[in-house]
Amino acid sequence: MDQTFASSGTGPGIDAGKVAALADEVLDWRFKALPPAAWGLSVRDYLATRPGLADLGTPLLTLDAAALDHNVRTMAAWCADAGVALAPHGKTTMAPALWKAQLDAGSHGITLANLPQVRVARAFGVQRILLANTLLDPAGLAWLAGELDADPAFSFVSWADSTESVRLMDEALRAAGAGRPVEVLVELGGPGGRTGTRTVEEAVEVAAAVLRAPTLRLAGVGGYEGALAHDATAEGLATVRRYLRELAALHTRLSGAQADGEPVVTAGGSAYFDLVVEELGGLTDARVVLRSGAYIGHDDGFYRGISPLVRGTGERPFRSALHGWAQVVSRPEPQLALLDAGKRDLPFDEGLPEPQLVRGGAALTGTAARISTLNDQHAFLRDAGDLAPVGAVLRLGISHPCTAFDKWTMIPVLDAADAAEPQVTGLVRTYF
Repeated sequence: MDQTFASSGTGPGIDAGKVAALADEVLDWRFKALPPAAWGLSVRDYLATRPGLADLGTPLLTLDAAALDHNVRTMAAWCADAGVALAPHGKTTMAPALWKAQLDAGSHGITLANLPQVRVARAFGVQRILLANTLLDPAGLAWLAGELDADPAFSFVSWADSTESVRLMDEALRAAGAGRPVEVLVELGGPGGRTGTRTVEEAVEVAAAVLRAPTLRLAGVGGYEGALAHDATAEGLATVRRYLRELAALHTRLSGAQADGEPVVTAGGSAYFDLVVEELGGLTDARVVLRSGAYIGHDDGFYRGISPLVRGTGERPFRSALHGWAQVVSRPEPQLALLDAGKRDLPFDEGLPEPQLVRGGAALTGTAARISTLNDQHAFLRDAGDLAPVGAVLRLGISHPCTAFDKWTMIPVLDAADAAEPQVTGLVRTYF
């Protein structure tokens, strides 16, 4: 029986065998996080040597096992309590092992942003995918049609925001001889936002075009409120609410237009998912799907300040699972130290890394120590005084998980980043 994205239950997940086989990958020079002592060993065999953080070089990005587990469980419980589904954005991590953890915790599916990411997911057997984008590439649509026709259990939905995009999708799918229709969500945007129609009336026209296209099936509506605000001010929150009410109005306008099945209404990054539930959670005739992704790593920057579980009740806040590690390689001036991690290693688009502690030494949080800028391969640490001598290794808090994971193909997982001597308990493989 053909699957639809809104099918009830948590549904199919991911091929556990293919994820488990990642432990067989042989380590070598391709993985900058790992020392030569790991080369020639499989992931499994290297972990059996019980390496510690001190055995790894710098620059380095690590994950905290307990924080990861806490974040996955916390978000799953929050969504269950709110009565909404979660299809976490897989582009944050592009890590099948972390996708599996999210799916095992009850996630409805995995959201992705482009066709290469979808291909990674299909390579690992992900069975329910939401593409938060419009797919127009004829070759890509032909590949997708083949995937859908070959696997009746595969559920896929993408977006459209214009009648022209609908026409192009339909033409390409017809040319490919597609058997199963591709499910489509009409995307509503907003003034100054990203993609999406700018009015409900325009969105209704797009929906009508989808209904006329034999290769497509209208599955619901979607959008992204995070493109319309970037803070938790009263004005920013009000803008998000107005947009979400427009999305609800669009769903109401299209109510009953779907050929069959439960319609999908999807929104929700990691900054405003509480507002999504408040404004859309009452839609009893639709499956409301959140697409939050950054929560799994959280951070010590942007999301620490804006997360709903911080600015809301704060009862179950997420924990930062991501940390950078860098060594002081130069002290050319009394209040300037150069670290061996830069833009190629750590995110910087949503704020610079923050110095937290010297490994095996003093705490830097609360001192005057700060990172003032990043070059490609260096960080400028200022006002650390005598706390950061040449040779010292510093732990750095980072801001914005989405631009942290993509800089590393293999990320060590520590038992506890706060421990005196953290141990490596896992390695997370990413595919960007």
